[in-house]
Amino acid sequence: MRIGVIGTGGIGATLTYKLGTAGHTMRVANTRGPSSMTALASKSGATPVTLDEVGRDVDVLITSIPLGRVPALRPIIDRLPAGVVVADTSNHLPQRDGHLKDIGMSQGVWIEQQLGRPVIRAWNALVQTTLADKGRPPGAPDRLAVPVAGTDPAAKKLVMTLVDDTGFDPVDAGTAEDGWRMQAGTPAYCTDLTADQLQMALDLADPEAARVRREAILAIINSWERNDSFFDDLVALNRATAGLHRLFGGQES
Repeated sequence: MRIGVIGTGGIGATLTYKLGTAGHTMRVANTRGPSSMTALASKSGATPVTLDEVGRDVDVLITSIPLGRVPALRPIIDRLPAGVVVADTSNHLPQRDGHLKDIGMSQGVWIEQQLGRPVIRAWNALVQTTLADKGRPPGAPDRLAVPVAGTDPAAKKLVMTLVDDTGFDPVDAGTAEDGWRMQAGTPAYCTDLTADQLQMALDLADPEAARVRREAILAIINSWERNDSFFDDLVALNRATAGLHRLFGGQES
């Protein structure tokens, strides 16, 4: 499959590498230009291109940038043929993105409004070290899962195959409107769950509880110093605030 990726942060770069090594033809772009992606291109086999070029001749375009910058992608998205599937990995971080007008409950709905077409949400509910290090072959007993939300069934099915290619079981998380169930503060968000556990976590999501947990988690992590255990600690914190130890015991993964 021909795939374009916009963004070379922790998630975007890892997706470029994983999907490239899975056999897909990759094009990758960022705001700094092709010369900034030499190492990633060498490691992944991807072709570094400009933002104007990344959507040419692709079957899927994955956007992996700060949520507040998503509206700036509209000209790129408008040039895509109707059949190109758009997927997004972004999350709203208020300290980075600020207040986003009309964000509403579901970030997926807001993204669709900004880009003017259906968008599939995937990989946003993993910390970058989980995506990079914890993928497993299909059928592995310790294989973790990724929620995938979107209203277009065919597009969602295609993105779910790509999730599988990155080493995780895809779990259907519903429509774009249901995407709030996989956002910060919910039991499904960055908690490293298997497919069965993730489905239960999605069902347990409560919007008011998610808001309270999100604010508490942000306050805690803003007091931390970054170190080598930061992302492991973040997963543990998300699991603890959601009370998942009562359902699943300790962190199996």
